[in-house]
Amino acid sequence: MRITMPRNDLARLLSATTKVVESRNTIPVLSTVRLVADGGKLTATATDLDIEIQSGVAAEAEEDGAFCVSATLLDNIVKKLPPLPDVLLAESDGTLTVKAGRYTSRLQTLPVTDFPSFSVDGFTSHFDVDLSALFAPCAFAISTEKTRYYLNGIYLADDGSTLTAVATDGHRLARHTADGVSKFEGVIVPRKAVSLVPKGTVSVSLSNAKIRITSGETVVTSKLIDGSFPDYERVIPKGNDKVVTFGSDDMRRATDRVAVVSSERARAVKLSFADNMATLTVNNPDSGTATEEVSVSYDGEPVEVGFDASYLTELVGQFPAGDVKLALADGGSPTVFTSDNAPNLLAVLMPRRV
Repeated sequence: MRITMPRNDLARLLSATTKVVESRNTIPVLSTVRLVADGGKLTATATDLDIEIQSGVAAEAEEDGAFCVSATLLDNIVKKLPPLPDVLLAESDGTLTVKAGRYTSRLQTLPVTDFPSFSVDGFTSHFDVDLSALFAPCAFAISTEKTRYYLNGIYLADDGSTLTAVATDGHRLARHTADGVSKFEGVIVPRKAVSLVPKGTVSVSLSNAKIRITSGETVVTSKLIDGSFPDYERVIPKGNDKVVTFGSDDMRRATDRVAVVSSERARAVKLSFADNMATLTVNNPDSGTATEEVSVSYDGEPVEVGFDASYLTELVGQFPAGDVKLALADGGSPTVFTSDNAPNLLAVLMPRRV
């Protein structure tokens, strides 16, 4: 293969695909990106066996061809090249020559026959949606616990009228909805695939085992998590009658300040609500105490609840700036967070002892 193209086009192509490649691989070909020049187009493909990303750019080749080369190495080289002049890629006899101006490097290649194939058959549901925007407020609640692998992603379902995304790690839960797009049974999109969803409206195809996301020339295909997501509706309290309204920025900053005195292993903060005031308290026997008062809207019976400080600040940060409503029944039950500024978003946080 021999092709000359603008450095920026090549950089965008590699950036779109090589991010799926893991930094450490025991299988050499999984560290590579496959480049194919054919019919006036350069196509790049990378995979970790669970996710495949493919993208392409228009490029007239002097000689078509295909090869695999280290994804990280080629990406780093192209990033450091100056915008001008164009980049020459010439592959022959297992060696790729990269040339731009006075710069030249020669990299070892692998044959494309070593590159794993990724089946993309069996898609039954097809729709267009801003999937990144739907997933964004839920991603923080994805579990990292390997034993409960079915929580290591976002549950996605559509009942024909409402498209729903849910994530939970057992301590917190986030549910974000949008108008229905295509009725389908619930699937679990893995955490890594969630992080690779392109921004803006994309075309989505679903099967029982895979999800394919298309944005322009970039196609992300991922295996789904084979498991049963828990009945999250049972976790969401329906009768929490004590409602506190607070400013999201005020609560986040106050929580962050009082949590400074807490230890890393016990970042607990107690919130006491009474007379339109929230008193935040952290007590660490080893280092000291901290308190701060935040003005809120609440004139009901005094009530106290404890949360993990980092969980609280991260959860509140998912809502737009402005007022957030906290609804609880008592200090030992799950607490529901909502906001009029984000009517489709609901979050639940489990209390903890303080």
